[in-house]
Amino acid sequence: MADRVLVTGASGFLAKHCIAALLARGFDVRGTLRRPTTAAEVVAAVAKLVDPSGRLDFATLDLTKDQGWNEAAAGCRYLMHVASPFPLQVPKDPNELVTPAVGGTRRALAAAARAGVERAVLTSSVAAITSGHPDSPGRIYTEADWSDAASPTISPYSLSKTLAERAAWDFIAEDKSGMRLAVINPGLILGPALDRDIGGSADVIRMFLLGKYPALPRLQFSIVDARDVAAMHVDAMLAPKAAGERFVCAGETLWLKDIGHILLERFPAFRRKLPTRELPDFVVRLAAIFDATLRAALPDLGKARPISNRKAREQLGFAFRPAEDAIVATAQSLIDLGLVTAPGSGR
Repeated sequence: MADRVLVTGASGFLAKHCIAALLARGFDVRGTLRRPTTAAEVVAAVAKLVDPSGRLDFATLDLTKDQGWNEAAAGCRYLMHVASPFPLQVPKDPNELVTPAVGGTRRALAAAARAGVERAVLTSSVAAITSGHPDSPGRIYTEADWSDAASPTISPYSLSKTLAERAAWDFIAEDKSGMRLAVINPGLILGPALDRDIGGSADVIRMFLLGKYPALPRLQFSIVDARDVAAMHVDAMLAPKAAGERFVCAGETLWLKDIGHILLERFPAFRRKLPTRELPDFVVRLAAIFDATLRAALPDLGKARPISNRKAREQLGFAFRPAEDAIVATAQSLIDLGLVTAPGSGR
């Protein structure tokens, strides 16, 4: 009988890639869902990459509620806690993100510990490393860095990821079950969408292709392919030396204008929709008064925050796909799924 892995947030963009990666490596998977009606959609999406027949089941859970966690974790050897809210707009109350992120992390780890899980892997973010810091030209961020949760400039999303990861390490420090923790800190997760539930990261590319950005704010992202993030989750779950460690999971760092140029070169049919011109920072700040999405980006506007993936390369032997491959795979999947239509295609 194969070892079973509990994967939270199974309907999410990244979680579906994690489930497929686990099934491909011979594991059974139990995925958690807020709504059981989405189970068939997850199965259909994962089946595009690997046959899930008889090896994928589901439990219905809510990150903010205690019910069902013990039953979901029962019989599982490993946990991948992937579920976490990812908004495109700034919530009025940061606790809309912080409460489910922190509470869900504690509930998942507590249930796993009670079930005798050997290792938990938490999906954190580079947002738990690079946010809330003053400008430091030349600084390269690593796993030794933590976002400043007390900074007035930290976004609610970055705050939620920082506090959730802190809560995970605090839990492990006090836990007596012997469970070990590894943390993955991805950048902007792109790559092929497996169904029409694409999540927040891939929506950045969709907005490009729909012509929703007349010009681009000066924003920089560390980019990683979802297939690489899923593979690193499995590596961190199994590698003895990954226990007790956090790993930056990001490849190249690009400005939004760089992403625009890549899309323009690879998808010329979208030429009239794709922006490559940058907006001056003062224009973005004025527009943010009326646009909540831009308001979320203000703390990072114009700031270069390079981050090192050396630890993952050296300790896990990990090799990342080029950022261009992730961008192109995202765009092509959006076209194939009918979420965007090439101008003049008649589709």
